[in-house]
Amino acid sequence: MKIIMVGEGAFGHKHLDAIKNIENVEVVGIAGGEEQSTRATAEKYGIPEWTLDLQDALALPGVEAAIITSPTPIHASQAIEVMQAGKHVMVEIPMADSLEDAQRVCDVQRETGLVAMAGHTRRFNPSHQYLNQKLRAGEIRIQQMDVQTYFFRRKNLNALGQPRSWTDHLLWHHACHTVDLFAYQTGEEIVDVQAMQGPKHPELGIAMDMSILMKTASGALCTLSLSFNNDGPLGTFFRYICDNGTYIARYDDLVDGNENAIDVSDVDVSMNGIELQDREFFAAIREGREPNASVNQALAAMKVLDRIDNVLGEKS
Repeated sequence: MKIIMVGEGAFGHKHLDAIKNIENVEVVGIAGGEEQSTRATAEKYGIPEWTLDLQDALALPGVEAAIITSPTPIHASQAIEVMQAGKHVMVEIPMADSLEDAQRVCDVQRETGLVAMAGHTRRFNPSHQYLNQKLRAGEIRIQQMDVQTYFFRRKNLNALGQPRSWTDHLLWHHACHTVDLFAYQTGEEIVDVQAMQGPKHPELGIAMDMSILMKTASGALCTLSLSFNNDGPLGTFFRYICDNGTYIARYDDLVDGNENAIDVSDVDVSMNGIELQDREFFAAIREGREPNASVNQALAAMKVLDRIDNVLGEKS
């Protein structure tokens, strides 16, 4: 399968590293946003063609699909452009930074019938997969998910420490992971939300701290704390408080409530959540089916984010 990568930043590199471990997939081109870094990425990963024009990359011979890791504000427009060119698409989250644009992505997917997937990596991390299996088997039931998403990002830099041309967002990007995972793991609709945010950064123009509370129909709660002000361990950490045990998931690792390690090495074919996510995308294309974390499945999370955005707007 011949594919292209869209975006040459930190997450593009994560996908390119993951694809090295997947057979019968070839990255034949990369469409980036900046000449020097795009060329450097192509050289690093041995990608034969690079360009700053998405249409040029889509026109490369035999291309079947694209993985979009470009700046959030252009996710939706590029996903639509890829599908309108007749190619399958995976778009990193959020698939859009508004509900309206997310709905447009889903509309085009239905019109084209192509595989379109949102990059909800948490569904594929072995730690969360392990708990999903126990939840589906009825062995545990979530009482509350307590989630911390913490970064130190007071300047407009990406995960590689390089200047960004756009501004990240706690709600539309980072909360998106947890909103989707909470609904996915409980298997329920989120029926109630509450939210508050701290002061906006004078230069970035975004809230640097945020607290979100969600509730499902059965009464399961999710308490989500987000910050760009945290000077300490970075990332997102999930505490599952269940009726039969407590579990803490840190990306692909899992421990119980007393920090005893749980072996999740046999949950799937890899311990790399991004690799497993990519494998699902390629498998769905080959099998002609809807992928786990399709854009249509992910639309539910976008609707919840829109509700939270409205709550925050009313309180500002």
